[in-house]
Amino acid sequence: MLPFCAGFQLPLKRFLQFALRRGHSRRLYDNTCKRLALLPTYTVKRFEFCPERSTDIRLLRKVHASILTHGLGGSISCYSNFGCLPKSLRMSHTIASKQISPWNSAIINYFRSGHFEEALLLYLNLKSEGINIDSAAINFVLKCCIELMHLHFGRSIHADALKTGLNSNMFVGSSLIGVYFASGTIKDAERAFEEISEKDVVTYTSMVSGYSRFTDFNAWRAFDIVTKMHSEGLDANRVTLVSLLQAAAHLRALKEGCSIHCYAFRRGMGFSDEVFLTSLVDMYAKCGASAAAACALRQMKRRNVASWNALIAGLSRSGQISESLKYFHLMQQDDDVFPDSVTLANILSACSNLNFEKYTTSLHAYITRRNIFLDEVLTTSLIELYSKFNKMIQARKLFENISFRDVVCYNVMISGYLQNGKIEEAVNIFSEMNKAGTRPNSATMVNFLSAFTDIEDERNGRCIHGIAVRHGLWLDLDLSNMIMHMYVRCGQINTARIIFDLMAHKDLISWTTMMQGYVNYGFGEEAAALFVQIQGTGSQPDSLTIMTLLQAYAQLGNLESVKDIHGYIYRRCMEEDIATINSLIITYAKCGRLDIAESVFGSILTEPGLTSWNTMIAAYGIHGYCKDVLKMFDQMQGKNVKPDALTFSSVLSACSHSGLVEEAWHIFHSMKDHSVSPQEEHYNCMIDLLGRAGRLEEALALLKHSPMRDKAAGMRSLLAACKNHKNSEIGEAIGAELLELEPHNSGTYALMSNVYAQVGKWSEAAYLWALARKRGLSKAPGYSFV
Repeated sequence: MLPFCAGFQLPLKRFLQFALRRGHSRRLYDNTCKRLALLPTYTVKRFEFCPERSTDIRLLRKVHASILTHGLGGSISCYSNFGCLPKSLRMSHTIASKQISPWNSAIINYFRSGHFEEALLLYLNLKSEGINIDSAAINFVLKCCIELMHLHFGRSIHADALKTGLNSNMFVGSSLIGVYFASGTIKDAERAFEEISEKDVVTYTSMVSGYSRFTDFNAWRAFDIVTKMHSEGLDANRVTLVSLLQAAAHLRALKEGCSIHCYAFRRGMGFSDEVFLTSLVDMYAKCGASAAAACALRQMKRRNVASWNALIAGLSRSGQISESLKYFHLMQQDDDVFPDSVTLANILSACSNLNFEKYTTSLHAYITRRNIFLDEVLTTSLIELYSKFNKMIQARKLFENISFRDVVCYNVMISGYLQNGKIEEAVNIFSEMNKAGTRPNSATMVNFLSAFTDIEDERNGRCIHGIAVRHGLWLDLDLSNMIMHMYVRCGQINTARIIFDLMAHKDLISWTTMMQGYVNYGFGEEAAALFVQIQGTGSQPDSLTIMTLLQAYAQLGNLESVKDIHGYIYRRCMEEDIATINSLIITYAKCGRLDIAESVFGSILTEPGLTSWNTMIAAYGIHGYCKDVLKMFDQMQGKNVKPDALTFSSVLSACSHSGLVEEAWHIFHSMKDHSVSPQEEHYNCMIDLLGRAGRLEEALALLKHSPMRDKAAGMRSLLAACKNHKNSEIGEAIGAELLELEPHNSGTYALMSNVYAQVGKWSEAAYLWALARKRGLSKAPGYSFV
């Protein structure tokens, strides 16, 4: 056997390359076999990378057989170059070498071919063989973890990198940052970044790209990282700028987006790059700058469908629906670009927001006419849109044409039926889904629960709860919150509390839902106790939680606690939240401190809007200050604030309690001048007002000629007025009609018996109470809040 020398290896490699380029497969095979017997394993491993330009798979298999015949082992990783990936994968498991390079080659092949799980298994085999790993192996296995979103495996590789000191390597560190950001663990990504000894622009860009994925305040950190990078003397590259534009788009930060654009212009970067310009269009569109987005699109020498989609989708999401439709028509005039399924899905979404029913049908015809393939995204969008317009026949036809139905398709169809009140059809689709073997997810359960909650159907809600438990879905936080909300709406507050206590993890929605349940059923003390527990968890209550707590304190009349919450609102800088301030105003009024309510109303930073005026009018009405109510009503009109139906309800109610009949009639008739149609509560206020004033004939005439569908509330007010004014004639007529409408309302029997008793008709009064007892009714005892 000839001794191995470096001088012999290079001529052989050149000879093989020369022969392969000219297709001398047989001659190459004969000469290679002669030399394989003389060369050690290292040379064979060098050889396995040579036949990359060959197209003769038979030659490769013969060379591999010769290698095995001579007992040289090794791995032939270039099978993947011939389209024989399974063979290459099988060979990766027969690596006998203790050197790292063939293992790295196999791991890289796995990664590039998309077999990420196999790469992780091979890495485990590599460790079990006791072979020293290097940065390449760790780097590509981490890339596989990013693709698989496998945080646990990524952490174990991080531990291996720490043991070998490779965690400070910039390539390994960048991949670790990618793993942690893909899993949403920001703190770990920041620690991995700090471990890198020498940071370059790629490392910093990994952090910028990670932060830019978030749509909340974390996206702002991308700009902080770039500032730090510039302080280190490193300039942003194209990838950095693209990630920053993505962060600016998520944050709707137009000023920062313009700064990035200016920086790129000064540096002459990205203006021939389609990805950068598309990101620029997307940023301007999402920030609402449609003119700048269109200008950026025109700067592209060759506009592609992605850039048009970025403009159309951005305008649609920012509420500029008409603009998105306009640019869709301009896109159709571009001869080099044709709309794809993403374009059409965005346009369908825009039609949904504008309730363009006819436009939807036209788009469907356009898709059919252009032979555009109806993929799952496009089909789902059409089904959702047809469902919104109550065209369930067309939606069902599209659903039936889907060859492979996943859980999303089933959910959209179920949601469509439920939105249109067709619960039986939705249940049938759910049965088909189970028969097809498609497992429901939490969204399926939420759709059903939402529908049953709206109609307060506790029985079916419990069935959905049971199905969720059987499928192990009840651990989903959103679903658990919805189950709890369903029980609250159905009056099962104790059952809701059991669900609440069983939840291992609770978010602010969980706490607020339970608090609202207690408040709705008059358990203010329990709601206040829950708020104390929230503070113990370290969660920061939002405005909805604060408003719920204020309602609880209003029920309890706990003025001191209201003052504490008032201070908390200012400490948390929530005074700009108008809904919270309005809740504070009405709570002070209900607790008897109208002076503080007036002070809070006067301290509103911006000009008070309609809701604030309505709240203050209601506060005066609670205390019976009708003159102040009318004064506020005139002031708001002087401020060009147009009253709505709620405003008139509050003003008429105040007039009713003060007996101001003429003023109430004037305000009632002025509703038409403000384009507000009188509704049931307005008619009921006027009937109550006329009844209190003793003008029973006018109240009866208004009741008969009113367009109200449900006249029971007005009839009860008039019947009570007949009792107070001892008018048995009208009282008997109203009472008889009311007993037909509400035969199981014990209050009606009490009012009618009092009317009969006042005029001495004791036998009729006794008959009514006997009839009430026969029907199982009893008079509800009165009680005081004090």
